[in-house]
Amino acid sequence: MPRFLPVVSPRYALTLVGLLLLTGGVFLRYSRAPTNAALNVAAPAAAAAADAPGDEAQSGSAILLGLARDAMHDGRLIAPAGSNAFEFYLSVLQLEPGNRTADEALRESFPRAAEEVERTINQNGLDEARREIDLLREFDRDNFTLALLGGKLSAARNLERRQHEAEAARIRQANAARGAP
Repeated sequence: MPRFLPVVSPRYALTLVGLLLLTGGVFLRYSRAPTNAALNVAAPAAAAAADAPGDEAQSGSAILLGLARDAMHDGRLIAPAGSNAFEFYLSVLQLEPGNRTADEALRESFPRAAEEVERTINQNGLDEARREIDLLREFDRDNFTLALLGGKLSAARNLERRQHEAEAARIRQANAARGAP
């Protein structure tokens, strides 16, 4: 069983698996080279299904938009990794680069997401904060708030490093006092 399934509710897991199966089926359907006999028989059907790949992208986007709305409703704006609204909306933009719904949702939720990143840094979740900043940068690379959050994260990492160095020095000093090597 994949590792992400225990983190995700069964409904989301089934939806994601369904989306993967749908995408795989579309890939298999359109990647096979037809034989000459198949071309003669299937020509009318192929002409009727010419719009199918666009329809599949539309339905994939609709599924992702639904997952994003559910994630927003559940308060999963940028966390946990793999099952949050920001990732779902970014996936929609990968499928449909001009999707207004996803673009507007990301733009409107960006300030709240930045606040969540700051909260994560303040709670000393530095690795998670790095992931979240990188996620927000996928949407708006040049945002000044992200530069500030990156600086705050760097300062928190430096403070953590100094604390670890001080603890290591204290342990070395205690070992030296006991005569241990």
